[in-house]
Amino acid sequence: MPCGDGSRYFVVSVGVAGYDFSRMIKAVLLIFEPIPTWERIATAQRKWVSILLGHLLPLLLVVGVVEGGGLVHWGKPRGSVAHLQVLSVSEAVIFEIAQLILSLGIVFLGAKFLKALGETFHGRHSLGQSFTVAAYGLSPLFVLRMLNAFPFVSPWTTWGIGIVLSAAVLYHGLPRVMQPDPPHAFGLYLVSIVILFMITGLACFLAAWYLQGRFAKLDAIVSHVLTP
Repeated sequence: MPCGDGSRYFVVSVGVAGYDFSRMIKAVLLIFEPIPTWERIATAQRKWVSILLGHLLPLLLVVGVVEGGGLVHWGKPRGSVAHLQVLSVSEAVIFEIAQLILSLGIVFLGAKFLKALGETFHGRHSLGQSFTVAAYGLSPLFVLRMLNAFPFVSPWTTWGIGIVLSAAVLYHGLPRVMQPDPPHAFGLYLVSIVILFMITGLACFLAAWYLQGRFAKLDAIVSHVLTP
């Protein structure tokens, strides 16, 4: 038959790659063209489930594959006397699954805080609005995490650059999506950035210490789980 299994696999693979790449493009556009990109996002008014499945999860999966690939091929400086140590595929998969769960937790927790803060500033906002702001606003932070694939790039470096870019992106996105009262808009933005700064900073601390081998007991547990 002209369309064998290999052809079908090729078509599906190209489609999936294109799908994931489009998510990455939107995250990059938020950095370089924030206003028109946020306008399109606000106009679309997508439900939070649609954003989770159509934007956030594909983006985090791509980031996890790139970051995990670097850990397997190049490793990271680990130990009290830092030396390059590669992770096994199984160790990298476990680490990236933990990163995925942690990243999703950051977005959901950030969305909950944004919604609560909006009400504190005399606004009425839906979960969809706050989740949209958190999911898209933190996209630059997640994209920058791909640079952690390189052995001598510190997670603190990518977090520092990423959170600054996210803060700049949120400056344009938060008022367009959540539409707070003008007198309260800047105050809501400032408090939201402080909250997201602390949440993402804590997550970076956990990831950085694990990669540096500071969690010896956790390393032992992972090794025990992976040992047949």
